[in-house]
Amino acid sequence: MTENAQQQPPAPDSELPTQYAPAEVEGPLYERWVERGYFEADAKSEKPPYTIVIPPPNVTGSLHLGHAFQHTLMDALTRRKRMQGFESLWLPGMDHAGIATQNVVERELGKEGKSRHDLGREAFVERVWQWKDEYGGKILGQMRRLGDGVDWSRERFTMDEGLSQAVQTIFKRLYDDELIYRAERIINWCPRCLTAISDIEVEYQDDDGELVSMKYGEGDDTIVVATTRAETMLGDTAVAVHPDDERYKHLVGRRIKLPLTDRTIPVVADTHVDPEFGTGAVKVTPAHDPNDFAIGQRHDLESLTVMDERGVITVHGPFEGLDRFEARSAIVAALRADGRIVAEKRPYVHSVGHCSRCKTTVEPRLSMQWWVKVAPLAKAAGDAVRDGRVKIHPQEMEKRYFDWVDNLHDWCISRQLWWGHRIPVWYGPDGEVVCVGPDEEPPSGEGWTQDSDVLDTWFSSGLWPFSTLGWPEQTPDLKKFYTTDVLLTGHDIIFFWVARMMMFGLYAMDGEVPFKTIALTGLVRDQFGKKMSKSSGTAVDPLDWMNAYGSDAVRFTLAKGANPGTDVPIGEDWVQASRNFANKLWNATRFALMNGATIEGDLPPAEQLSATDRWILSRLNETVAEVDALYDDFQFAKLSDALYHFAWDEVFDWYVELSKTTFMAGGEPAEVSKRVLGEVLDVTLKLLHPIVPFVTETLWTTLTGGESVVIADWPKDSGFRDSAAEKEIETLQQVITEVRRFRADQGLQPGQRVPARLTLDGTALAPHEAAIRQLLRLQPEGDTFAATATLPVGGATVALDLSGTIDIAAERKRLAKDLAAAEKEKAQATAKLGNEAFLAKAPDNVVDKIRGRLTKADQDIARIKNQLDGLPEA
Repeated sequence: MTENAQQQPPAPDSELPTQYAPAEVEGPLYERWVERGYFEADAKSEKPPYTIVIPPPNVTGSLHLGHAFQHTLMDALTRRKRMQGFESLWLPGMDHAGIATQNVVERELGKEGKSRHDLGREAFVERVWQWKDEYGGKILGQMRRLGDGVDWSRERFTMDEGLSQAVQTIFKRLYDDELIYRAERIINWCPRCLTAISDIEVEYQDDDGELVSMKYGEGDDTIVVATTRAETMLGDTAVAVHPDDERYKHLVGRRIKLPLTDRTIPVVADTHVDPEFGTGAVKVTPAHDPNDFAIGQRHDLESLTVMDERGVITVHGPFEGLDRFEARSAIVAALRADGRIVAEKRPYVHSVGHCSRCKTTVEPRLSMQWWVKVAPLAKAAGDAVRDGRVKIHPQEMEKRYFDWVDNLHDWCISRQLWWGHRIPVWYGPDGEVVCVGPDEEPPSGEGWTQDSDVLDTWFSSGLWPFSTLGWPEQTPDLKKFYTTDVLLTGHDIIFFWVARMMMFGLYAMDGEVPFKTIALTGLVRDQFGKKMSKSSGTAVDPLDWMNAYGSDAVRFTLAKGANPGTDVPIGEDWVQASRNFANKLWNATRFALMNGATIEGDLPPAEQLSATDRWILSRLNETVAEVDALYDDFQFAKLSDALYHFAWDEVFDWYVELSKTTFMAGGEPAEVSKRVLGEVLDVTLKLLHPIVPFVTETLWTTLTGGESVVIADWPKDSGFRDSAAEKEIETLQQVITEVRRFRADQGLQPGQRVPARLTLDGTALAPHEAAIRQLLRLQPEGDTFAATATLPVGGATVALDLSGTIDIAAERKRLAKDLAAAEKEKAQATAKLGNEAFLAKAPDNVVDKIRGRLTKADQDIARIKNQLDGLPEA
């Protein structure tokens, strides 16, 4: 913590403005927190550590709702732990985002009529650094807007000097352990970005294509195959059939003519082929399809590359020089002219991979690349979850994790880019290959060249949990804050980033896991549960909502939707409702301050407290216990809902309203209730702070005079419970609610005063007569009182004089009609639930819905009969 943090700020004003203005409060508050060093963690502290590393956003990125969602939850976790006395570190940083960043800078060069090749590698990389320094990292400022309580003094970047050293170190270790190798394999290739790309950088969508069935061979050797990529037939080196397929047994081992070429190709038997699909025969193009490559390996087939890196055909005269899609049409036309086309299906909708950066159709391509041998690393990553060292939350997500790590293929880590960590391998003039560590000098002299490729971005981000803490150096940060406590991230990247970190963490840190818990979230959707997208007009910039309603409102809305592993629907109406909650919190605290609520001195002993005071304190402690349990289970939606209903329903709507009568009466009970109200607000604001930090900071410091709720102690359950008081106030609430409902049913205005006689003797409600009369707008009965409606509720009787306020005959007629409708609804629901045939066929949700209708009908009947009994005869 900085020196400034030790200085006590001047006492805040005891009054609050009449309205909360988030735009005026949030920015200055955040800068004050940062200046005072509240978010800075101390590696020398004796406090227990609590560590979360932020999933590094791309340097090119900007804050979207997915970021805002996950950052809100991570911030809530670290703020709470800080208040609980942990040395809380939430470490921020950015990813260099190889392809994305290089594309951005190449587009800028394009505006100048230049390409990266005009600049050369060194000058281009320098240009990218200039762009990063000037334009990159916009998202960091947006994170401040959201209120991210990160330790900015430890901000990292995957291309900074320390992390670059970590990358080179682990590459060298993996290479020396023969876990990194170079080989020719099939990879995802982007003909626009001119690089291999990872699976996560491939987006699949349904495209309109064509399925062409064509004849290979002649006469008895004829065999029909089908393809959506006719252009690849130029690279076919076999046709494959299933070994048990009787239709083709006579052809296995023979060679047949490949159309449009002067080549013959063998027919091979392979169990990969599904004899039930199509004709049961498939063309095999080992250089342009991953499954075909595997077949080629098993049968020692030649791999013929027929396209260059830009997707242009490089073989066979008539088609040479054509783009792959132009060649597709030309080859189909040539086959048709040759009588080789058996069938054409157009359009044929099928899933096609596209580069996530430039949307170009991805081309499977045989290429010499660098690979990580993942088998031993993946086994360790699986074992760490199986033996309980790492927990996945929710637990049902474990299966997806195991499905992935137990079936991992070797990982292609090289990219044909200039921006990124260059592969630390040098090639000599006589075929030498030397991998160089960070403390070693690379070989020099004539003929020595460094590998031109860079590493996959996921390679460096896979080191994030420990490289950001100083590894490979044994730093105080690494010793204090590793293993990290929680990785909170979307379930959509469990296969890519999460698995990479598990493998590298266990390998580099001698079996120490990178995190204790993997807390998986869903994805943010629109209010109808559909994916947000710019093209459909449903994408939302969270900054727009933050500007309109405040950051707290956005954060609270996101937290209220955060059920573990489940997608999160969000709509603007819900953000408005959260803004209203912040305003309610503001107004209730303002009322409390105006009426002398205080936290000075100890709470009075229970015997000096009214039943209302004991009730709210009992409920307060139950809420503290509930919120703690839900935090520990990552149930953000449930804890947010619990806090919302406790604050709004119980504190604001009931305790504050009941306290008004006490405050008006004055005396010792009023002083006691002021202290209780102060306590309740103090604890409630602390409980809410991790999710809605700005409004709670303003209110808490004003209420308590404390330095900051950021560094205040997290509330503890004192153990105080009073079931009798809870039952008493529950009865009071029942009386007030029923009479309010009756008044509304009779058409009385909320503020309209009605003469009433209360019979409370012998009940626990006797001390609450003043509150009942105040909240229900009930006048003393007076000399001319005539009980025209009598309501027995909660053991008490409330008699009302409604003469002159309602038409008794018309009201009886209306209620009789409502009663008949409720009884009809009950009869229909009872009949359905008594029908065994219906119950046997109906889905559970339908049966539950009918049971709910029956329950409601019973409740309506009881309520209406009660109203009728309370009315005098017409």
